[in-house]
Amino acid sequence: MTEETPGFDENEKPDVPSGATSDDAEPKTAPSDKEGAAPAGDSASSPQDVALTAQLDQVRTALGERTTDLQRLQAEYQNYRRRVERDRVTVKEIAVANLLSELLPVLDDIGRAREHGELVGGFKSVAESLETVAAKMGLQQFGKEGEPFDPTVHEALMHSYAPDVTETTCVAILQPGYRIGERTIRPARVAVAEPQPGAQTVKTESADDASETKDAEKETGGPEEG
Repeated sequence: MTEETPGFDENEKPDVPSGATSDDAEPKTAPSDKEGAAPAGDSASSPQDVALTAQLDQVRTALGERTTDLQRLQAEYQNYRRRVERDRVTVKEIAVANLLSELLPVLDDIGRAREHGELVGGFKSVAESLETVAAKMGLQQFGKEGEPFDPTVHEALMHSYAPDVTETTCVAILQPGYRIGERTIRPARVAVAEPQPGAQTVKTESADDASETKDAEKETGGPEEG
């Protein structure tokens, strides 16, 4: 008679050691194909990419607008600097002209004193220093006897006729004129002389008579002898 080895009943489960869970006892199943498979590449852009592209376009547009604004501001600033520099030069010229205009009577007194021989001693040194400073500031004197009369720079205070002039001429400088650069701050006050009425006609007739006399002498062979 043989002995049978005791075994497990088909309906009984094997003993599980204490501390172990039932999951450890059961064999783990392999992950399914759906869970382990990597997603294939999307054929279309994702919503995030579309949003980023739209934001990038907005940033580029804003950058272009800011660049245009900066260029416009820079051009306006350059124009402002040039305008300020031009106004500064103009204001300086006006200030210098006003100052020198106030000194013109003093310069006239110095000129009269020089003509009368009274510019001597310390007064002469002061006068010459003042004239030097005025010249450094751009003051120029003009007006000479014998120059043609120009109403833009001359002011006629006296008028006469003279046989030795062929046009209206300044024959005396009563007060010299002054200018700064191309700007006249006082015209020269002068006495003018014009040709005498009929003098040119008489001179022309005399020349014609002399020409006729020479022609007559040529025809007769010379002046007649008495």
